[in-house]
Amino acid sequence: MEASVILPILKKKLAFLSGGKDRRSGLILTIPLCLEQTNMDELSVTLDYLLSIPSEKCKARGFTVIVDGRKSQWNVVKTVVVMLQNVVPAEVSLVCVVKPDEFWDKKVTHFCFWKEKDRLGFEVILVSANKLTRYIEPCQLTEDFGGSLTYDHMDWLNKRLVFEKFTKESTSLLDELALINNGSDKGNQQEKERSVDLNFLPSVDPETVLQTGHELLSELQQRRFNGSDGGVSWSPMDDELLAQPQVMKLLDSLREQYTRYQEVCRQRSKRTQLEEIQQKVMQVVNWLEGPGSEQLRAQWGIGDSIRASQALQQKHEEIESQHSEWFAVYVELNQQIAALLNAGDEEDLVELKSLQQQLSDVCYRQASQLEFRQNLLQAALEFHGVAQDLSQQLDGLLGMLCVDVAPADGASIQQTLKLLEEKLKSVDVGLQGLREKGQGLLDQISNQASWAYGKDVTIENKENVDHIQGVMEDMQLRKQRCEDMVDVRRLKMLQMVQLFKCEEDAAQAVEWLSELLDALLKTHIRLGDDAQETKVLLEKHRKFVDVAQSTYDYGRQLLQATVVLCQSLRCTSRSSGDTLPRLNRVWKQFTIASEERVHRLEMAIAFHSNAEKILQDCPEEPEAINDEEQFDEIEAVGKSLLDRLTVPVVYPDGTEQYFGSPSDMASTAEHIRDRMKLVNLKRQQLRHPEMVTTES
Repeated sequence: MEASVILPILKKKLAFLSGGKDRRSGLILTIPLCLEQTNMDELSVTLDYLLSIPSEKCKARGFTVIVDGRKSQWNVVKTVVVMLQNVVPAEVSLVCVVKPDEFWDKKVTHFCFWKEKDRLGFEVILVSANKLTRYIEPCQLTEDFGGSLTYDHMDWLNKRLVFEKFTKESTSLLDELALINNGSDKGNQQEKERSVDLNFLPSVDPETVLQTGHELLSELQQRRFNGSDGGVSWSPMDDELLAQPQVMKLLDSLREQYTRYQEVCRQRSKRTQLEEIQQKVMQVVNWLEGPGSEQLRAQWGIGDSIRASQALQQKHEEIESQHSEWFAVYVELNQQIAALLNAGDEEDLVELKSLQQQLSDVCYRQASQLEFRQNLLQAALEFHGVAQDLSQQLDGLLGMLCVDVAPADGASIQQTLKLLEEKLKSVDVGLQGLREKGQGLLDQISNQASWAYGKDVTIENKENVDHIQGVMEDMQLRKQRCEDMVDVRRLKMLQMVQLFKCEEDAAQAVEWLSELLDALLKTHIRLGDDAQETKVLLEKHRKFVDVAQSTYDYGRQLLQATVVLCQSLRCTSRSSGDTLPRLNRVWKQFTIASEERVHRLEMAIAFHSNAEKILQDCPEEPEAINDEEQFDEIEAVGKSLLDRLTVPVVYPDGTEQYFGSPSDMASTAEHIRDRMKLVNLKRQQLRHPEMVTTES
C-alpha cells in the first residue's frame, strides 16, 4: 500500500507514529479521536498502512497505543479499543485511554474493561493526560500530552511521499538500466559502434533520481541526528523504520548501474569522436606546415630603431593571432584525445597515440619558432629602448657639465654633487645594461640560422650585428668623455662643499657660544648655601668657561679655513665677513658675564667663610670673635654682595643683562640676609652674655 493512494485519509491524521517509544523500546501509536464521528474503515486503513512501516524486529517489541478520548464519547473509544484486537492483536502490549476532564461513568467503564481484559489480549488503562508520564517518559510524548517530543504530521507525510516516490522511481530505473546494460554486454561489435538512439535512453533522468535520493538520505540523517539530541526535530524514519537502509541500498545499486550505463554510452560515442578528431588533426597539420610556415620564412629582420622594431613586432603579432586560432583547435583536440586514451580500448590506443604525437610535434615546432621570433624582436626592442634611454641620460649629464656652478650654499652644492654622481652612476648602469642586452641579442642572432628552413640569412645577420656593435661603441665613447668632465667638476664642487661647511660650522660655533652665554645668565645664578658649595660652583664655572673658550677657538679656526678655500676657488665668502665680528662680540659678552659671575662667587666664598667661623658653637679663638672689626667686615661684604646682585651686566655696546629672574635674585638675597641676621644675633650674644643666661 502506498501513501499516495490513501493520501486523503492520511491527511486526516486519524492515527500516527510520532517516533516516541515506551520504556520497553516499543513504538507509540497515537489515535487522536475528535468530536466528529470517526470513520472506522478509514481508521483501519490508516492503521494497516502505519503498521506496514516498522520492521518485524520492531513489531516484536510491541506497541503502546494512546487513544486520546478527551474529545470523544465512551462508545467510540470502546469501539476503537475492540478494533485494535482485530487490526493489531499480537503487536499491542498496552492501550492507554486518555480520559477527559468530565469522566465517563466509572462503573460502566470499569466493568467493560474488566470484562474484556482476557479476551482482548492486551491491558487497557484509563489515565488522565497529566498522569500519562507514569507509563511513558515525557521526552517520548508529544506536546498534546504534555511531552517535549515534536511531531509534524504533514512534514512526515510529505517525507513519506518523497520516500515512496524515490523507491518506486529508483526500482523502475534500476530495472531499465539493468536491461540496457545487460543487452549491451551481449551485443556484437557492430552494435557497439552504432550511435545511441532514443530507445536506448531510460524513461527518467538518473541524475535527477540520484539527487532526489541523496537529498532524502541527507534529510533522514539530519532529522535523526537532531532528534537524538532531544531537539525540536522529529525522527520517525530512523533505522528501525527501515527508511535509511532502504534508501542507501537503492542509491548504491543505482550508482552501480548508472556507472555501467555511462560506460556503455561512452563506448558507443567514442568511435564517432575518433573519426572527427582525425579530420580536425589533418586540418591543423596542413595549415601549420603550409601557410603558417611561409609567413615565418618572410620575417627575419630586427630593425634599427624602436619604431622599426615595434613595426616588426606588430606584424609578428598578426601572424601569432592567426596561429592562435589553430593552436586553440590543437588544445581542444589534445584534450579530446587524452580523454579517449584514458577511457579507450587497447585497439584504439595505437591510433590515438599516433594522432596525438603527430599533432603535438607539428604544433610544438611551430610554437617554438613563433616564440623564438617573438623573443628576438622583444630583445631588439629592449636593446633599442635601453640605447635611447642611455643617449638621453648622456645628453642630460653633458648639459649639467656645460653649466657653470654658482655657489649658493653647502646643501645645494651637495645636492648638485649628489645628483651629478647619481647621473654618472645611472649612465654606468645604463651602459652595462646596454652591453648585456646587446650581447644577449647577438647570441640570439647567432642561433637564428637553425630556424631558417634552409634559407641563407648570413647577410641579414651581418647587418644586424654591425648595427648592434656600432651602437654599443658609440655609447662607450660618449660615456668616457662625460666621465673626464665629471672628474674636474667633482673636485671643484667638493671644495665648495668644504667651504660652505666651514662657514656653517663657524656660524654654528657662534650659536653655541650664544647658547652658553644665555645659559650662564639664566641658569648659573646660585651662590651656594655655604662656603663649600660656593667653591664647588666656582670650580664648575671655570670648567664651563673652558668649554666656551674651546668653542670660540674652534670658530676662529673655521673662519681661517674659509679664507684659504676662498682664495683657492677665487671667490668671496658671503658669511665669513659678518661671522667673525659676531663671534668676537658674543665672546666679549661672555667674558664680561663670566668675570662678573667669578666676582660674585668669590665674594660669596668670603662672606660664607667668615660667617661660618663666627657662627661655630666652640670657636678656637674666642678673642678673635669678639673683635668688632670682623663683624663689621662680614656685614660690609654681605651688603656689597647684596648690592652687586641688583647690578646688571653691562656690555661694551651699552646693553644690560641681569643674572636670572627677579624671583631668583630675591631668593639668593633672602638667603644672604638670613645669614647676616644670624651673624648679628651672634654679635649681640657676645656683647651681652647675661641676656643668654636669662633667656636660658
